Amino acid sequence: MKTGIIGATGWLGSALGSRLLSGGIVRPRDLVLLNRSGPRPDYHGRTDVVWALDPADLVARSDVIVVSVRPADWGALDLRADGRLVLSFMAGVKADRLAVSGGRVVRAMPNATAEIGASYSPFWASDGVTASDRDTVRRLLSAIGTTDELATEDQIDLMTALPGSGAAYPALMAVAMADFMRAQGVSEDIAWRAAEAAIVGGARLMEGRITDAPALVAAYRDYEGTTAAGLNAAEAGGFSRAMTAALTAATQAARRSV
Repeated sequence: MKTGIIGATGWLGSALGSRLLSGGIVRPRDLVLLNRSGPRPDYHGRTDVVWALDPADLVARSDVIVVSVRPADWGALDLRADGRLVLSFMAGVKADRLAVSGGRVVRAMPNATAEIGASYSPFWASDGVTASDRDTVRRLLSAIGTTDELATEDQIDLMTALPGSGAAYPALMAVAMADFMRAQGVSEDIAWRAAEAAIVGGARLMEGRITDAPALVAAYRDYEGTTAAGLNAAEAGGFSRAMTAALTAATQAARRSV
C-alpha cells in the first residue's frame, strides 16, 4: 500500500507518518512524503522514505493520498488524483471540492492526541468509495488511534468541533482552575498540580466508561457535599450553555466554506 502524505511534516501529517512507520503499517519505501520546505535528511529516524518533488509526483508514486494541509492551501495544490483514494484531514473543505481531484474521497478528523496514538478520528466516505477503501482508511487511522464511520458528511463538522478540538476545552478548564487557586494565594506550581489532578486524574477515572458520566454527576449531587455545591453553581452559572455555545460556534466555523 503506497501511501502519500501531503503535509508530511505538519502536525497531523507528521504524527500519521511517524506511527505508520513505527507500527509497521507502511514500509518506509512505500511512504511518499511532500511538504513545503522540501526533503529532510531523515524522517522520524528513517532515511529510506520517499520524498516527492510535487503533488503530481506524489500521486504518481502513491495508491492512497492523505491531504494534511491547512484548508486555505487546498486550492493551490491543484491535486489531480484520478483513480486514487484521497483521505482528507482538512476541516471545512467539502467533498464536492475534494472531488475535483478525481479521487475517491474520504474525510476524517483526527486530533492532537494522534501523536500518542490516542486520537478518535471518525471518517465519512463519499459515493464511489469501496469496501476495500474503507478497510484501508481504518488501517491507516488505526495507526493514530480509533475510528468510526459517520452516516453523513455534515457530521464531520460536528466531530471537528468536539473530538477534533483535542485538549482545547480541558486546557481552558485547567487555566480557569489554576487561576482560581492562584487568586486564593496558592503558589504557581501547586495551583497547576491541583488543576492537573482534577483534569487529568478525572479523565483517567472516566476512560473506557464515559457513558457513566451522567451517573457520576448524579452521584456527586446526591451526596450533597462540597462538589455538589460546585456542580450546582456551575450549572446555575451557565456551564452547559457555555459548552453548547462553544460547540455550536466551532461547528458553524467548520461549515463555512474555506
